[in-house]
Amino acid sequence: MSELLDCGRSVLVVIDVQEKLFPAVFDHERVLRKIDLLIAAANTFEIPVVLTEQYPAGLGPTIGEIRELLPGTRPLEKIHFSCVSSPGFSEHLYELGRNQIVLAGIETHVCVAQTALELDFQGESVFVAADATSSRRSMDFQLGVERLGRSGITITTAESVVYEWLRRAGTEEFRRLRARLKEG
Repeated sequence: MSELLDCGRSVLVVIDVQEKLFPAVFDHERVLRKIDLLIAAANTFEIPVVLTEQYPAGLGPTIGEIRELLPGTRPLEKIHFSCVSSPGFSEHLYELGRNQIVLAGIETHVCVAQTALELDFQGESVFVAADATSSRRSMDFQLGVERLGRSGITITTAESVVYEWLRRAGTEEFRRLRARLKEG
């Protein structure tokens, strides 16, 4: 079921944007710009952000650009590809009391897809900001997004997410985010 995103019901999950993998990701500059936009909006509206790291001993920590945007946020370390299967993740979401889950990060066809599908199965409203996600290979990214859409996951863009959170122009929040929205 499609629905508009609401600041009071949303949580942003940034999946596995780590130092050793991120430079190899298809169109990673775009992904970083869009994740930056989502985090800026989440911070503006005090929307919780959950950060995950897949096997950080091997893939390294979250890239510095994202860590700087989320000071004090401790990443959830995981070895399962799906965040949902990782100990503590579902409990943390439940404690937040929010049922609109916006996903961003890497890799689209693996960790993002498995997380989206499991959350959807649990009855959550899942939104994948397609331009804020990618994979090492463009085909994996494209097919991952297509599969999620066919599975009933709401496929959207970072800008669409932010405008739904904003709801209208002329607000202080809109003025704060306007420059980032213009960057494309």
